[in-house]
Amino acid sequence: MVAMTDIEQELRWQAVVNRDPAADGQFVYSVRSTGVYCRPSCPSRPARRENVSFHVNGAAAERAGYRPCKRCKPAAQGAELAPDWNAVAAALHADGAAVLPALLSPDECRDIAGLFAQDSLFRSHVMMARHGFGKGEYKYFAYPLPDLAQRLRAALYPHLVPIANAWSTALGSEQHYPAQLADFLAQCHAAGQTRPTPLLLQYGPGDYNALHQDLYGDLVFPLQVAILLSEPERDFTGGEFVLTEQRPRMHSRAMVMPLRQGDAVVFAVHHCPVRGTRGIYRVNLRHGVSRLHSGQRHTLGLIFHDAA
Repeated sequence: MVAMTDIEQELRWQAVVNRDPAADGQFVYSVRSTGVYCRPSCPSRPARRENVSFHVNGAAAERAGYRPCKRCKPAAQGAELAPDWNAVAAALHADGAAVLPALLSPDECRDIAGLFAQDSLFRSHVMMARHGFGKGEYKYFAYPLPDLAQRLRAALYPHLVPIANAWSTALGSEQHYPAQLADFLAQCHAAGQTRPTPLLLQYGPGDYNALHQDLYGDLVFPLQVAILLSEPERDFTGGEFVLTEQRPRMHSRAMVMPLRQGDAVVFAVHHCPVRGTRGIYRVNLRHGVSRLHSGQRHTLGLIFHDAA
């Protein structure tokens, strides 16, 4: 049987060959020989199939190092697919979590998940059951991070800083987070937090991640990102991303964040502010992954503070 991914690739290629305008907005394609990416309907001369790759949107193509075609202007199309950061901020203020749909393409997801077997890229390998963290395994990347992980971490951080600083003010903290990731990491390193925290997680049947918080030192950026690299129901079953919220003098609330391959969830590392009848109070959040029933699940975790 031909894999679904091969069928999808062929359908996208046929859309490019036919310059199908109905495919615009569904994906973009890049051409290795020219370094550009285009809409499926681009009127330019067709590229050779072996030089073509497909991306979920223009942002994904640009992360892969391609520039927008000047003829079909796919960046304008990609802008429609970029995260609505106002909506993301509203969701984070309301629930402490928000989904960024289709942040990575299927190809990017498979490429990153494939790094798990390359031990030279990592500083640490953790078997979760040995430490009571659940079942499964994860590896912390070493510096320098893989290019895509580095660019994602640096690109997402500036969008989250205004939320982080608003939360800091609301909770009465004097911590102010700088506008760029490099400056914040310099603060981490000056405080003795020098070990990189981005990680790859791998789960198999029966594996799970116990509820926890990713705190690695005194200096903590209050938001982090997890990107699902596998496709639910195709690559695995079960394994939902779960958050719990504990408010003062109230029962805990559980939230399941439905994700597809390439989707990211942004969520509070440990605390977020909530306005109540008596003013602002601190809500405690934990996150985890429910038990996998079958298959294999990979996740890329992007934590913005480094570890002591």
